[in-house]
Amino acid sequence: MARVLITSGPTRQYLDPVRYLTNASSGRMGKALAEAVLAAGHDVMIVSGPVEVAYPAAAHVVHVVSTEEMLAACREFFPACDGLIGVAAPCDYRPVRVAEGKIQKTGQPLELHLIETPDVVATLGAEKRPGQWLIGFALETDDQRLRALAKLEKKSCDLMVLNGPQAMNALDTEVELLDKQGQVIASLIGSKEEVARGIVRVIAERLIERGMREV
Repeated sequence: MARVLITSGPTRQYLDPVRYLTNASSGRMGKALAEAVLAAGHDVMIVSGPVEVAYPAAAHVVHVVSTEEMLAACREFFPACDGLIGVAAPCDYRPVRVAEGKIQKTGQPLELHLIETPDVVATLGAEKRPGQWLIGFALETDDQRLRALAKLEKKSCDLMVLNGPQAMNALDTEVELLDKQGQVIASLIGSKEEVARGIVRVIAERLIERGMREV
């Protein structure tokens, strides 16, 4: 039995006390993956941004808001896990300064100065111990396989799940699984629950069962 950490949902980077940057990630794929991992007989811990979905009762869920909070929680819990499925869509940018009060309209353009947030999966990939595995998700619009493979290498992932923007906040999805050689080892389409079960089957065959044999 493996212990799997799943990141899920979006994160929020506040501009002022009431406004924030985020994206349309719903957490549905994270929920579906948690259900599939549990059904396969493994333990699940979820670090989730703000979502409306209800995660499985058998999973231990840690709720966070910002990308920095998601990274901090993952760094705390990942060392005790066998692997990570990084399906969350953390906000990539945050404002240099968060306004203390609500930003008021002035009739003039508002300039936002943004900097990148830390990369959760890349940070964990750099810190993983021997035997741990990482699965990343790449949502791309152009040069999809090339960009997904570049992310796989940069983030030290074992597999990368490639999808497109139509997957966000949708009930169905279509994905490709890429290995370190850039080969498409699986193409899956259907409901997020069906696709999640297919992803977990690949993870079990290529990573979990292999790791157990090597122990």
